[in-house]
Parts: sequence; C-alpha cells; structure tokens
Amino acid sequence: MRNRWALMMLVGLTMWLLAACTQPLVVPPPDTNAPVSETVGTAQGDADGGDLAGTIWVANEEGDSLSVIDASSHAVVATLTGIPGPHNVQVSPDGATVWAISGREGLAVALDAQSYTLLGTAPVGSAPAHVVVSPDGATVYVSNSGDNTVTVLDAATFTVKAAIPVGEFPHGLRPSPAGQWVAVANLRGNSVSLIDTSALTVSATIAVGEGPVQVAFAADGATLYVTLNGEDAVAAVDIATQTVMGKAAVGDGPVQVYVTPDGSQVLVANQGSEEKPSTTLSIVDAATMTEIGTVETGQGAHGVVAEPGGRYAYVTNLYGDTLAVVDLEALAVAATVPTGASPNGVSFSSLAAGAAATPEIALPVPVHEDEAEDEAHDAHH
Repeated sequence: MRNRWALMMLVGLTMWLLAACTQPLVVPPPDTNAPVSETVGTAQGDADGGDLAGTIWVANEEGDSLSVIDASSHAVVATLTGIPGPHNVQVSPDGATVWAISGREGLAVALDAQSYTLLGTAPVGSAPAHVVVSPDGATVYVSNSGDNTVTVLDAATFTVKAAIPVGEFPHGLRPSPAGQWVAVANLRGNSVSLIDTSALTVSATIAVGEGPVQVAFAADGATLYVTLNGEDAVAAVDIATQTVMGKAAVGDGPVQVYVTPDGSQVLVANQGSEEKPSTTLSIVDAATMTEIGTVETGQGAHGVVAEPGGRYAYVTNLYGDTLAVVDLEALAVAATVPTGASPNGVSFSSLAAGAAATPEIALPVPVHEDEAEDEAHDAHH
C-alpha cells in the first residue's frame, strides 16, 4: 500500500454524499498535457509568489524526506533526507524550529529551520501521525494512532512530559489559538478529544460524525472544524456547548482542513482513495457552512495550509508527488512544484529559507532495525 490512507478505506467507513447547499464554482485544472518537470525545484505555472517571504515545508512520507520550498520563487531550496516515513511536519510559532514525525522509528524530530541541522529527537508512541507546537512554542504534541495516545514533549529538552489516553486511532490535532486546548481527531472513534493543556488530561470527548481526520480552530477559538472522511463533509463544533452546529458537503474523502487567516473560509483537501483519487480543494463559507467553490489541485489532495496574508494556500497532492500553490483570489493553481514521494503534511513559515550548501542534505536521524516496529508502521498504513 502506498500510504496510510488506503487503510482508512478499509476500516468500515461508510461513504455517503451529502447534497450541496449551493452550486459550487469549479475551476478547471491546469493543462494536464503539459508534463510536470522531473527536475526538483522547477515549478510549473506562470504566477509566482511575488514579494511573499517565507518557506513551505513538505513531509514526503515514502520519500523519507522533507522538501524546503521558497514561497516567493516556488523553487525547492533543499531536500532533507534521512527521516524514515515522515507523515507530518510543523514549523514552530517563531519559525526557528521545524518538527517532523518519523512514523517508522516512532520519533519526533526537531530541526534548525535555517541551518537544516538536527537539533534532537524524542521517542513518542506507536504509529505516530501528526505533530503540533503550542502557541508559546514551549510544548509539542504528537498523536499516536497505534496506541491511542497523545505524547506531550518539552520543546526545549525533548523530554516526555506525559502520554495522554484519547479516542480510538487519533490522527490530526491542533492547539486552540490561546493554547488552553488541544483538539484531537479520533478517526475510528468518530470523536474529537479536547485536551486541557494545564491539566494534561482529556476534559471532553465530542461525537462528531464518521471518520474524523483533522481539526482546525477558528481564530477566536470558539469554533472547531473537523473533516469527516466517512461523510464527505466538514463539521463545525461549538466549543462552549461541545456540540456539532452544522456540516457542509465537500469532495470525496476529505482529509486535512485549514481556516483562512481572516476566518471567513474553511479550506478542505479532498483526497479520495488510491484507487479513485479526488483532486480538489473545497472552499467553504464559514458563516453559512456551504461549499462556495472548488479548485482542481492534483491527484490525491491531502495536506493544506495558508500563508498569513491569506492570498495563497498550499496543497500536497499525495498521488501526484507535487505541491499545488493555490491563488485564493483567482481560485486557480498558480504553480505546481515537484516534491518527494507521497507528500503528506505541509507547514508554512514566514521566515525566508536558509541557504543550503547542497541541494540534498542527509540528516543523522537514529535508525534501528526492529521487525515489530516495522510491522506496526505497516499496519498504520
């Protein structure tokens, strides 16, 4: 199996299509007759990022690498190798540190965002999936799908502070803007766990629907959006009442979700399955919870993030091995950037990419031969 999402289609999720409340605007895909360059670092498309400063980080799970992409030129500045099975990547709030997950080694890996050097690693749970950093940068949270826990790490010392039991098969997670909560999507539990970050315990478990994959808080922290892979929908959850307020129909097999910086729109990447990939980014009106447009991004749209100005979103295409740069004003793909194999998680930093001595940099991440660990990783996929 090429990735963990083939397994999702086999865990008993009953797919059903919700009728759209409004007729969506569908933007045609880029010219598929024009081949994507195989030269790493060459972006396809006429538009560039202009004066946008920043770096896009992409986790290439089957490429065992991270792609470092300049947000202005869309050129791949460096490819960092040596992280076995990186499913997710997250830049710290100050942009100085990049965290990635090694699914095969059960490690959280910390890198210097400018020098691309390894800062440290920390052991986490079984079959780790996603990593996030608290708004103050002091604490790191990792979801462990294999043992139904969230590992809490001290970001400075790389020590484990706690392992918190959550729901079944936790996957995506994110902190609230003020940092008092971490919400965890429990894929097989059909629920979201709310972790109280002061007590480091689960304060609430909220039933949300079939197959929750990822979560995203509104800027005020009052609303949580949850992708429901088993319903082809995104749900809006009221944090105060801990209830689902409404759902919006999106594309086939939604995975990751992100709220635009102004809070007006919810971006949903629709992956589908390996046998029948979806190719769209859904744009949902946050006020009315209706899909108001879609953009064709590429095969197996998986991860999504937006830059702080809200003009551009970045979507990883899991089955196309590319990153789509989406112009949210034009509702069009501005550029397509080659990545490593099976690009999954994506994160944006407002800091410009550091200079790389060579195009490919090998990281000295500790690797061990452990048959049991390899079997656990395969089962997670």
